[in-house]
Amino acid sequence: MPAYYLEAFTVTLGLILLMAEAFVPSRSKAWIGIAAAAGLGAILISLTVAIGPDAKPNSDWAKWPLWNFYQFDSLARFYKGFALVTTIFVILLAIDYRKILARYTEHPGSENGTGEFYSLPIFACAGMMWLASAKDLAGAFVALELVTITFYILVAFMRRNVGSLEAGVKYLILGALSTGFLVYGIAWVYGATGTMDLDRIGGMLQDGRSLNLPLPGLLFGIALVMIGLGFKIGAVPMQVWIPDVYQGAPTPTTAFLSVGSKAAGFILTIRFLEPFLASELTRGPVVKLLLILAVATLLFGNLAAIPQTNFKRLLAYSSIAHAGFLLLALAAGAGETETSLSSTQAVSLYLGTYLIMTLGVFFILAQIRIQRDGENITDFNGLGKTNPLLAIALTVLLAALAGVPLTAGFIGKFFVFSLAVEAKLWIGVIIAFISAAAGFYYYLNVVRAMWWNNPGDRAAITLPTISKACIALFTVAALIFGVYPQPLLALLK
Repeated sequence: MPAYYLEAFTVTLGLILLMAEAFVPSRSKAWIGIAAAAGLGAILISLTVAIGPDAKPNSDWAKWPLWNFYQFDSLARFYKGFALVTTIFVILLAIDYRKILARYTEHPGSENGTGEFYSLPIFACAGMMWLASAKDLAGAFVALELVTITFYILVAFMRRNVGSLEAGVKYLILGALSTGFLVYGIAWVYGATGTMDLDRIGGMLQDGRSLNLPLPGLLFGIALVMIGLGFKIGAVPMQVWIPDVYQGAPTPTTAFLSVGSKAAGFILTIRFLEPFLASELTRGPVVKLLLILAVATLLFGNLAAIPQTNFKRLLAYSSIAHAGFLLLALAAGAGETETSLSSTQAVSLYLGTYLIMTLGVFFILAQIRIQRDGENITDFNGLGKTNPLLAIALTVLLAALAGVPLTAGFIGKFFVFSLAVEAKLWIGVIIAFISAAAGFYYYLNVVRAMWWNNPGDRAAITLPTISKACIALFTVAALIFGVYPQPLLALLK
């Protein structure tokens, strides 16, 4: 099956579900979410048989001009699967979260305003999948805007909630600003190289044509593009939107932003920087830029997370901090060696473990929001006494986010530190070590609230079937991949 069928199937599924929601009368809209998750699951299975033009070079479809803008390699396959898995779990999370969605769209007794919420992530997923295959800056920009515009709607979806509307406005304004930086940067890169094809740019930088390139203009364009992409990945200086938007958006949207949007931003960053990191002409300045961004992002994210009392805002600053670790891996820029992965593989592995940990935490947070009507750290007080198993699951997931050994989070951080040490980025290593220590403090602050604080008059949390299964799955996965990461490594290779 040609690889481009995957995006076609995804968009078609989204359109069908939107039409069904509009014309099929039903009191509960949960069936739309179940159909969406099942449809994306089928597309995920079809990913295993998808092929690019190299597999059948003599076929008619392999000769289409489409392949000038679209590539299907192992990295594209991994990130397409990443986008599909993330979207499936976000939709499952939204199914259990629909009581809150109903309260702030129509009214608590009606789900009429919630049906679209299960379809919109599918279009964002299609944009992420196109990003994974982007080999031209123009096509990448269009795919990125499809993702961003969908998130504009998802963030402000709870229109009767002031916090959600405020988050939507902030995301829209700063998103438009980042788009301006991105477009202006692409224009500078195009002006310096005469093309937006990343393969052709890489070729220019490897042969004698690089001597004729206006290097200052090219580097200026790279810096502008990185500022624009910094908005998507949550890096300094475009991180200011994250705490307010994460706190105000519906919890499933926050989870999608934290995992899916970040991964989409990083695959585009990897594709964009690949030719510049491979060339001696541009590698030095680009590594310095990445190192500066990584250090600033690590310090800001981790230090700002320490005084937080709202758990969603804590996760927001935590997301910024994790972006810093990922940027540090890119700054290392090392090729594959006998002792470590390449920087691209390390970033992909880190994102894979980050998906497991973060989505598990958001499934638990959603139930705290629904049943205790709060998202502060104090709302977790006494969870170890009222729900010991749930508290154990959250303890494991938070420990993984902090990077405790024998958890999946430790594996990701280990490879980041290994690459940084190999590249002798000692400033980055020192800052990352301080940041990791700070992470232990604010993550374990939540653990302390669960196990040491008194629950008061709070009742036990009753988990729905979907949330119970997903939380168990993520908790077990965080432990298994912490001691046996080979399945994730096999996917990368």
